[in-house]
Amino acid sequence: MGVEELISIDPLELRFAFELKKQISSSFQLLNKTDHHVAFKVKTTNPKKYSVRPNNGVVLPRSTGNVIVTMQAQREEPPDMQCKDRFLVQSVVARPGATPKDISPELFNKEAGNHVEECKLRVVYVSPPKPPSPVPEESEEVSSPRVSESENGHFNTSELAAVSREHVEVENNSSEARTHFLKLMEEKNSAIQQNVKLRQELELLRRGNAKGSGEVRLLYVVLIGLLGILMGYYMRNS
Repeated sequence: MGVEELISIDPLELRFAFELKKQISSSFQLLNKTDHHVAFKVKTTNPKKYSVRPNNGVVLPRSTGNVIVTMQAQREEPPDMQCKDRFLVQSVVARPGATPKDISPELFNKEAGNHVEECKLRVVYVSPPKPPSPVPEESEEVSSPRVSESENGHFNTSELAAVSREHVEVENNSSEARTHFLKLMEEKNSAIQQNVKLRQELELLRRGNAKGSGEVRLLYVVLIGLLGILMGYYMRNS
């Protein structure tokens, strides 16, 4: 008849979501499969790198116990994310009613004839979970308040009022912009008309000056001609 297995361990590997400069924890569970009190002790090949809580204890009959292993913050990433560290869990039958204070190194001494079970756990590094992608926020300038329906199918009064106020503000802003635009167009048309009027007056002024100069020349010729006639008439009579 084979020896009864004292405890089972789940899982059989410690998985650490490795991140630089950050403490990381992993855990495993001990299941006492017997009707006895079972004492356990946890050892590791790299005690300075890990802290184990608890590193020893007693699992009551047909019950479970949890062990948390914390890896100290690491400054360098291991090559290829591989780890050679190992853990050893030893278990032995303890006296009825035993407590963690009753655990001693002699209890796990095989040379003293004690039946000590051993289970090895390996360490596995895994990539940390990726953070969820941020949901883009809706632009305040584009989005408008959403109107939600209550359970009875009616809209929320406060949300309807908010939507109505926003609609009125948009209409008021549009009306003011349209009025300002029409005023600018009127001022532009008025400026164009004044410019045309000034050009017409300037052209008339230029034509008036040219006509006045021609009349002066004509008057001068007429006066010379009259003077010549008078002198000829005077000379004949004399």
